[in-house]
Amino acid sequence: MTTDTRPGDATPLLEVRGLNVAYGDVQVLWDVDLVIRSGETVALVGSNGAGKSTLLNALSGLMNPLSGSILVNGVELAREPSGRFVQAGICHVPQGRRLFVGMTVRENLMMGAFSRTDGAAIRQDYEQVLSLFPRVKERLTQLAGKLSGGEQQMVAIGRGLMARPQLLMIDELSLGLAPIMVDTIFDVIKTVQADGRTMLIVEQDIQAALEQASRGYVLDTGRITHEGASADLLASDAIRAAYLGI
Repeated sequence: MTTDTRPGDATPLLEVRGLNVAYGDVQVLWDVDLVIRSGETVALVGSNGAGKSTLLNALSGLMNPLSGSILVNGVELAREPSGRFVQAGICHVPQGRRLFVGMTVRENLMMGAFSRTDGAAIRQDYEQVLSLFPRVKERLTQLAGKLSGGEQQMVAIGRGLMARPQLLMIDELSLGLAPIMVDTIFDVIKTVQADGRTMLIVEQDIQAALEQASRGYVLDTGRITHEGASADLLASDAIRAAYLGI
């Protein structure tokens, strides 16, 4: 499969070409191609065990690929340390939140800005995060480990936004959350989209993710099997039969 870079397009924010990734002797991803352009929201969907988290780990420098290319604004970062991905503006909100549970909510949020020196902008982003998540604002002095799963997810996303990333990647956005909390978080994502942020949303809930994104990729047992506009994927008989039970 080839990436969908079109003649005349500006350099994509992220372009993945022929990416192969393994855990030891076990290969997990095969020849993955993916493109994300500035300002768009892209969904990466697939069943549990398809390799979605592995791909995000590679795209944030947490795993070195066997082969292939990861270009951020045209600069090759495959096999570079994770710090280079952070410097390039890639922020990864991992599955399971992974907050600093012994630190307060405020301290966790500020950890997102640890590499920044623009004090005024940091304060502006901090206030914006609190406006996006009023419940987080009410819990700033509480230990992150004492929060509910939904509240922890809010803090994790807020921490990611505090980095002011070029690309925010959120792994399993709704995993383990009550439906009302999922709706709340997706509403926040819509607000963030309206602000022009670029996002890659990784989800098992294919319909919810594709309804949120303009384009999508379907990952199945380590390979991209479908890609295209979200509306086209949702209308696909193959996708509806395989993933939506229709």
